[in-house]
Amino acid sequence: MNKTELINAIAEKAGLTKVDAKNALDATIDAISGALAQNDKVALLGFGTFSITEKEARTGINPRTKEKIEIPARKAVKFKAGSELNEKVK
Repeated sequence: MNKTELINAIAEKAGLTKVDAKNALDATIDAISGALAQNDKVALLGFGTFSITEKEARTGINPRTKEKIEIPARKAVKFKAGSELNEKVK
């Protein structure tokens, strides 16, 4: 499912216009992104939890040249599915 298909599904299930559904989805994504940018955790009961994890710097290997390269430390988004979501997927 891509973003357009998700907007259509939201509009149909919530009885919204596609424009309203797109605005709601964009606002939700912006709110989650903003919270994660401030290192906050976003927990949606029954769905899952978004959080930030720190990846340490490490040494990797360039697969083309087999040369060792340094991979810098970075932050990554982590998602842990909630129990209700796991049950629906089974």
